Amino acid sequence: MRIVAVEPLVMGTPWRNLTIVRVTTDEGLEGLGEVRMVNHTQALLGYLAYAIPTHIVGTDPFRVEDLIQRMIHADFERSGSVSMSGLAAIEIACWDIMGKALGRPVYELLGGAVREKIKAYANGWYTVERTPEDMFQAAQRVTARGYRALKLDPFGPGMYELERAERLRAIDIVEAVRSAVGDDVEILVEMHGRFTPAVAIAISRDLERFEPSWVEEPVPPDNLKALSKVAHAVKIPVATGERIHVRHEFRELFELQAADIVQPDITSVGGLLETRRIASWAETYFTMIAPHNVGGPVSTAAALHLGACTPNFKILEHFNDFADSEIKASALGNPEVVDGWFELPRGPGLGVVLDRAVVEAHPPQTVHFDLYAKDWHLRRARVVETGA
Repeated sequence: MRIVAVEPLVMGTPWRNLTIVRVTTDEGLEGLGEVRMVNHTQALLGYLAYAIPTHIVGTDPFRVEDLIQRMIHADFERSGSVSMSGLAAIEIACWDIMGKALGRPVYELLGGAVREKIKAYANGWYTVERTPEDMFQAAQRVTARGYRALKLDPFGPGMYELERAERLRAIDIVEAVRSAVGDDVEILVEMHGRFTPAVAIAISRDLERFEPSWVEEPVPPDNLKALSKVAHAVKIPVATGERIHVRHEFRELFELQAADIVQPDITSVGGLLETRRIASWAETYFTMIAPHNVGGPVSTAAALHLGACTPNFKILEHFNDFADSEIKASALGNPEVVDGWFELPRGPGLGVVLDRAVVEAHPPQTVHFDLYAKDWHLRRARVVETGA
């Protein structure tokens, strides 16, 4: 079997573009992959335009390790977010093809299930006014939907430091959310790499009374010793990893014991096999894995298969019950979240089928999404004038 064609399709929303790839073989099998590149979709498409004829067409989709070696090492340049995302989209599609060829779900090809269901947490639900009252009501809608865990970033546009009034407002928001969901629901607090270590430590200590399950990316991801300083000074578990794109960059993170949960994004760290390696490495440090998942149904499917077969898998992020409902419709077949859990996906392959008409009805958007701008949480990106 050989890959004969790769077709990238870009689906747009007001704040994110998703790139879905259709990989077709000479035996008529089709595999799907997906990636979301924040603000860099055109760079990804440019890389794929080079990589498809150079590395991908003519490849046996079962030889995924060979594909990884060629796409990482044969290009000589150090890998980064663009190339690893391009690799991931193709690699995920190869697993989809392998599963379809063998008539088995992907997780059975990766070692088999170690659990019967996969815990989920909601994200993208707090596109409301940034007040305790509105956040209280929005959080109740999450639990009414059946979720038993939810994540929020309550901090507004701050960077490095917060004015005292903004800091108190953020704490009031978390208090309102805890009050809305009760003691039995998990709260996860996202910081998006905003703070200095001192500020992150102080805010985390303010949050301890609400018992969040983690604080995420408390400092920018470029200095893991700064992250270690936070992790060793607070009582709340620390999570990070969505902006680490190659396996070896996790080495220092593990050696410093700078995080309790790692969050590689399958779609930007090279795919399922690379993420499994990171998870196994994390397990030797007694560290859990909770993949970053801000994409659509194809990336969610890949993460579900990873969760099914990975012993130290903790919980899966899910946007698509609360943000951009059309995204969920672009590929059908994933199980729904019921009482806070996904059932295992049913194959063969990833178990999802692309609805091309939905994708084409939502063309890519020329937008810039700034996580540090005012009202960023409403997820309305700035339209970029192209001059065309």
